[in-house]
Amino acid sequence: MNNNLQSQDPDIFGLIEKEKNRQKKGLEMIPSENYASSAVLSAVGSVLVDKYSEGYPGKRYYGGNEFIDQVEKLAQERARTLFGVPHVNVQPYSGSPANFAVYLATCQPGDTIMGLNLPDGGHLTHGWKVSATAIFFKSVPYHVREEGRVDLDEVRRLAQEHKPKLIWAGATAYPYQYEYEEYAKIADEVGAYFVADIAHVAGLIVGGVHASPVPYAHIVTTTTHKTLRGPRGGMIMVTERGFQKDPELGDKVDKAVFPGLQGGPHDNQTAGIAVALKEAATPEFRQYAEQIVKNSKALAENLIAHGLKLVGNGSENHLILLDLIPTLGVGGGVLGSEILGAAGITMNKNTIPKDPSSPFYPSGLRMGTPALTSRGMGEKEMSLIGDMIAKLLKEFSDVRLPEDKAARPEFVRKFVAELSGNAVVQEVLREVESLATSFPVPGIEG
Repeated sequence: MNNNLQSQDPDIFGLIEKEKNRQKKGLEMIPSENYASSAVLSAVGSVLVDKYSEGYPGKRYYGGNEFIDQVEKLAQERARTLFGVPHVNVQPYSGSPANFAVYLATCQPGDTIMGLNLPDGGHLTHGWKVSATAIFFKSVPYHVREEGRVDLDEVRRLAQEHKPKLIWAGATAYPYQYEYEEYAKIADEVGAYFVADIAHVAGLIVGGVHASPVPYAHIVTTTTHKTLRGPRGGMIMVTERGFQKDPELGDKVDKAVFPGLQGGPHDNQTAGIAVALKEAATPEFRQYAEQIVKNSKALAENLIAHGLKLVGNGSENHLILLDLIPTLGVGGGVLGSEILGAAGITMNKNTIPKDPSSPFYPSGLRMGTPALTSRGMGEKEMSLIGDMIAKLLKEFSDVRLPEDKAARPEFVRKFVAELSGNAVVQEVLREVESLATSFPVPGIEG
């Protein structure tokens, strides 16, 4: 068999090379994206991809798993040590399956659950109306206050009124630290499970720059990419408080993952998670986590100095949520993401709290500093990047989406087609490429 990808499948090889080139020349600022190390990539691309391992270490349904068992045990041990928890399941394929396994372990169909409203920054799997988590469970969403911080008074009021079986803390577009202790008090008052989804901030937690939910939550879920800088996977952790609430909670979680929701684990992914967890236990990782937050705060300050509006007027973690209504009007997130993308700056359109538009045409931009920090950038580079972002957005500050929704797709198509001909876009594109190529991409160049 010809094992050389370039000769075996030049189409795929060519597309991968194009993606490498895009990453090298651009600035990845989507806060849920990061760069895995060469060591993580090696584990994920190893012969472990070939093995079936349904079950758990020592209890497999297939033979030949003696070394796979050791890989999974090592991943579990490293996660337990790193996060300070007694029980970890490292088999979830990603964050959403991990979260759904929590429902299966703790709830019955029709039970009431609570999570942050999606347009307020919450996650689909915390009970948003189009998610299976709202179809099979009664979802009571809570919201953020005017400044963008979770309204814990509302959380308490809704919890006392609806008596949920489970309360989520966690979000996808939230620039603040989470007040886990307050969530725990509310959950205890109504007898609910308190589950913390730390997918976005797991790396910040182990790096010591974000509060940990472990002393307060019953269950903690996370993805293993994002700030943790591993492969795309998920984990479910049961805390001491979780076992105090239900001594069988660990077994229930494991049964919910397999055979409840999944078949065989992705062993190559498990190995990559183990490698990432080892990396996360180093002093270098702590420095990286500290720099993520410094960079996020520096970038936020720069954008504010340029007169741009941020939800929460800053950042306490890795994430910044830009309110584009004053700059590009209602629904301007679509325009903003295309403008910046044309200049090699990648971030995503996102709803803002009380967004007057829809998730299809949201009014905000979500950006973050994890990937840039992994490349070695610091506050100086954040200032340069902030200048570029502001220059681009101000160049198009007179552009607005049509009020007629039917006219919007064609308007956006024409707008995007004309971006490459704009002199400011081309100027910033050259600045972006010059900056980006000065910092190697981990796993590709460094």
